[in-house]
Amino acid sequence: MSQTTDTLAVVLTAAGGTAVLTPVVRWIGFKVGAVVEPDERRVHLRPTATAGGAAMYLAFLAAFGLASRLETFRSAFTSSSEPLGIVIGASVMFFVGAADDLRPVSPPAKVAGQVLAGSLLYLFGVTMFYVRVPFGGLWALSPDIVPLVTVLWVVLMANAINLIDGLDGLAAGVLAIAAGAFYLYSQQLAHAGLIEGAGVGPLVALVTLGLCVGFLPHNFHPARIFMGDGGALMLGLLMAAATMTIGGRVVDQFSGQTYFFFAPMAIPFVVLGVPLLDTAWSVARRAASRTPLSQADKGHMHHRLMRLGHGHRRSVLILWTWTALLSGVVLFPTITGNGDALVPFLVAGLALMLYTLFHSSARRTTASGPGLND
Repeated sequence: MSQTTDTLAVVLTAAGGTAVLTPVVRWIGFKVGAVVEPDERRVHLRPTATAGGAAMYLAFLAAFGLASRLETFRSAFTSSSEPLGIVIGASVMFFVGAADDLRPVSPPAKVAGQVLAGSLLYLFGVTMFYVRVPFGGLWALSPDIVPLVTVLWVVLMANAINLIDGLDGLAAGVLAIAAGAFYLYSQQLAHAGLIEGAGVGPLVALVTLGLCVGFLPHNFHPARIFMGDGGALMLGLLMAAATMTIGGRVVDQFSGQTYFFFAPMAIPFVVLGVPLLDTAWSVARRAASRTPLSQADKGHMHHRLMRLGHGHRRSVLILWTWTALLSGVVLFPTITGNGDALVPFLVAGLALMLYTLFHSSARRTTASGPGLND
């Protein structure tokens, strides 16, 4: 089969498997008590199953199993232990999150599970070798610091995705866009001969895209099921693995373009700008109010959008659009070789900001007071 056919087979297996299995795990979720009840901290109005991560996990295993049998991706499995490390790390991350979905797990225990998953990635070779620092050039990571950087990156990504999973379809949509952008970016690097286009990084991005696309029909507002910590933490690990193996191994400055946009380790911050910005703001906000990081609140960006008067779906679509714009900022100059391609995205970003802040419903809500309780 051709590379295109193999690629489609992997994506469709991940998406189709998730779509088919989600109703099954939803039924099981209600049976075993993996259900989120409405309360003052949440925006949903009815008991909702939170076992969606199980469907994603099983579809992930199926897609990886299929990829190992396809000619396009076979070399990634036969020449490296990285795919096995990703499967094991994702399994640890899923079960840690799934345990918390069934019965609350203490924050230190959850972080310990995330550290274990990140450590397993490192042991199987899934790590980064280089970091480009803005105005600081290329930094080669010394062997003694690589394990720490790998674990920190996994923990950061996992918690960034988990924190943004607060509105129906938000995390799945943002990750679908980000994973698709990473895959396209990886193909540009492959065309330039800087990475292998059918390596483990592009494969992980493809599978992540499929998982999120397959889950969205069940999770978009009004959601019939949530991905839960099991799904969010696993997806965070997959994105961490993709960014490390796509971006953290490129020595060359790509295409001669402005270094900030194409420095490999800047790509995660740009494409995943929405959840990472939300994570930073959440930490700063809770530090200022001396609120524990483990305590949920309604101060995330998606909650603020709803207080401005944007409905549930519109708030999600606005954040999806921001992620798409940020992805476009990365991809268009890479694909076209023309820095002027940034201009339409900057203009569109400004228009979106104006719409978000000054839409008629936002003005009415601002005038009459917030629509959600803090």
